[in-house]
Amino acid sequence: MAKNPIYSCSACGSSFTKWSGRCDGCGEWNTITEDAGLSTGPGAKALGAKRGTGVTLTDLRAKETPPPRTQSQMTELDRVLGGGLVPASAILVGGDPGIGKSTLLLQAAAHFAKAGMKTIYVSGEEASAQVRMRAQRLGLDDAPVQLAADTNLRNILTTLEAEAPGLAIIDSIQTMWLDTVDSAPGSVSQVRATAHELTTFAKRKGISVVLVGHVTKEGQIAGPRVVEHMVDTVLYFEGERGHQFRILRAVKNRFGPADEIGVFEMTGAGLAEVTNPSALFLSERGTPSPGSVVFAGIEGTRPVLCELQALVAPSPHSQARRTVVGWDGGRLAMILAVLEARCGIPFAGLDVYLNVAGGMKINEPAADLAVAAALLSAREDSALPADTVVFGEISLSGALRPAPQTENRLKEAQKLGFTSAIAPKGGKAPGVQGMALNQMSDLTGFVGEVFGAG
Repeated sequence: MAKNPIYSCSACGSSFTKWSGRCDGCGEWNTITEDAGLSTGPGAKALGAKRGTGVTLTDLRAKETPPPRTQSQMTELDRVLGGGLVPASAILVGGDPGIGKSTLLLQAAAHFAKAGMKTIYVSGEEASAQVRMRAQRLGLDDAPVQLAADTNLRNILTTLEAEAPGLAIIDSIQTMWLDTVDSAPGSVSQVRATAHELTTFAKRKGISVVLVGHVTKEGQIAGPRVVEHMVDTVLYFEGERGHQFRILRAVKNRFGPADEIGVFEMTGAGLAEVTNPSALFLSERGTPSPGSVVFAGIEGTRPVLCELQALVAPSPHSQARRTVVGWDGGRLAMILAVLEARCGIPFAGLDVYLNVAGGMKINEPAADLAVAAALLSAREDSALPADTVVFGEISLSGALRPAPQTENRLKEAQKLGFTSAIAPKGGKAPGVQGMALNQMSDLTGFVGEVFGAG
């Protein structure tokens, strides 16, 4: 029995059973094309037409040796990868246009090549001469990296099989074209098929493959989400155009911890590693002012201190504005609601602006108390002491919940000269020499003790 074709939208990835001119998912026109399955073709047979071979089963108690790793000597990159590059691994790197993905990977390719690993850099967006010009600007023109400029995946795989490198960088997956798929490069079908071919090739030949992915305006890697499931590691390269800081964040890693970050600084000579990100994020902090609070956070396995800035002003409009940079806007609305419902502090008719200084993005719930402190400091026009850090999660009842790794947060704050901390009661909170820890149980007590209100 013939299988019904499946159609998908190249803009949003929505699937349909029949073709139409307009996608019901995103509203785009002429973006729906027929999907070509990976196993379809003139000689394809039904699954049950041929008997398969048995699969080897192992016991959970079987001991596995950890995979060998090759370090790039870029400490921040090795940290995000979990300790180095694992052979036969597939890595997907995404980020905004012009954020520095190609620069980062060219520097990484040069370091791996100098460490003795045969490295091939394939660019589908630039000519080889353009890549050489960038390498000269970065002072990497002496690195033994082999370059290629092509978008035909069949030619690229044939070359990689003949050269047998240890690392292959594909920049980018959206420009690759597989001739067995009848759709344009960058479409859902092409991205899925090329990612599948490259990932299986990496596993079969023992070659580490790094794929560069474009992102959508929402910040997600363009194409079907199945690509992120195919690869072993997914990294996002984040940063603001107006700041020199860049953050490499692992959102998935089969060979190491997820949510680990590496911090870089964009300079004229390329990306420079930042070994002490807390000091960098607080370097431009001047005299304490209302609305400024230092948050002691945890990113992956490392403590990071950053400054939260809030501004509260009367709104000239009928509907007050809520603007957030570097934090979740929905969580800000929750904190404002808890302050009004549990503490009796209204923000109606007031514009609220919240910013995480330095281009940092915070996803940790432990930033709740620091955000509340910044909002109250701005509203009451009262600055917190310069030597104080704040962290803790706020529940909808107004109770303060303890944050994990309290000791690491306090040690990092003490190392940078802070002498006191405000945190929730409960949990493991061992004393750190030189740090005074003020623990509170609810938001009402915090407001009354710190700001004399509530």
